[in-house]
Amino acid sequence: MKILMVSTEYPPMKGGVGRYTEKLVQALRRTGDGIEVEVACNQDGRGEFAGISPTNERNSEVLLKIVEEQSQPDIVHVQFEPGLYGLIHDLPNPSASHTFIDEFYRECKVPIITTFHSVYTLREWIAQSMAVKHHGRLGKYGIPLRVAVRTWKSLTTYGPFLRINQEKLKLSAAGICFSNYMSRLLGGGNIVYHGADPALSTPLSKVKARANFGLPADKMIAIAVGFGTATKGWDILSKLEMSDRWILVLNSARGHFNKEQNISPGIDKISKMRRGTNNNTNKLIDLQRGFLTEEELSILFYASDIVVLPYKITSGSGVMFDALAHGLPFVASNLDFFKEFEAMGLGLTAKRNPSSFVNAIEIIGKNYDRYSQAVSNFTPKLRWEYVAKQHIEIYNRAKNGEKPMTFQSK
Repeated sequence: MKILMVSTEYPPMKGGVGRYTEKLVQALRRTGDGIEVEVACNQDGRGEFAGISPTNERNSEVLLKIVEEQSQPDIVHVQFEPGLYGLIHDLPNPSASHTFIDEFYRECKVPIITTFHSVYTLREWIAQSMAVKHHGRLGKYGIPLRVAVRTWKSLTTYGPFLRINQEKLKLSAAGICFSNYMSRLLGGGNIVYHGADPALSTPLSKVKARANFGLPADKMIAIAVGFGTATKGWDILSKLEMSDRWILVLNSARGHFNKEQNISPGIDKISKMRRGTNNNTNKLIDLQRGFLTEEELSILFYASDIVVLPYKITSGSGVMFDALAHGLPFVASNLDFFKEFEAMGLGLTAKRNPSSFVNAIEIIGKNYDRYSQAVSNFTPKLRWEYVAKQHIEIYNRAKNGEKPMTFQSK
């Protein structure tokens, strides 16, 4: 069976959707079940076919040509993040909002499987409007105006955004979501967790892992990695006044299409803080290593004890799944996505303020064995081999015209 995997973002491009897609492609190719996979992506990716981008109005035409004349697959699997295919909001006429891949969904004769990467509640969608810069032509006095405008835009565009996702599900032979939370918002979709495997063949001891990054061996380490941007909530990290037993380690990066301002504190800023009166700053280390290789990321997770996720909005978190795969519980904002995994005993959610996060970190530290055991019991569901097999079952049913299987998280 031949699969055409579609993802605008694909390595060596940097970004979570591309990284996920590559890992899934590799896992499918390793199954030995007669699965052939080709990838259609942006010209900066190393897929077999190129030509799609967030600004290309002809994305549908390009993909239809690949499907009908070049690849001729049995299944098309789209990694759907609307913005990666060109999300156009029509404010005067919201019902006309669209992406540059809509026509492809309507015209493609091959069964389409869609994995959804971005589905938000109205609350989270509006929260994006609050992530505004504090500088502009009107300075701080312009902030209320910008917030008001962005809030209005969010209220206007939320319905079309959700509709665009839901239409893709209706036009698909099957949909895939990373959580029950996403499936409820869409009104359907199989639950197949975001895969995650350590990049190292054998686990690395904390002592050796920490030596790789020059991290202290006598502290509990909370790690924050990924995009250090406003929507990821990194603005509160430098304010966490943790006890002496803890240290916070940061490492931020930028994605290929990510335009958000990086708000990681930075070594210079931290140095100035250390010379001031805040005695907590010696408990924060910003590695400033940028986008880590798979091996480096694994080592950093093995060096840590928990992962910190202070997100303002999220549909899912590859960082959380990666951390769980390395045995790390999480402390995250009290968003619906994270609450689902908190209910499984894999971590704690907290109000998005420094004191609440510190309290949650301390609770996990005092009950670490219990959380660690729950994570250990959960991680087999994240193995890429297991995830690939779930995908193949979905592909086979779609190819045979059968109803989608229903995988639900427990």
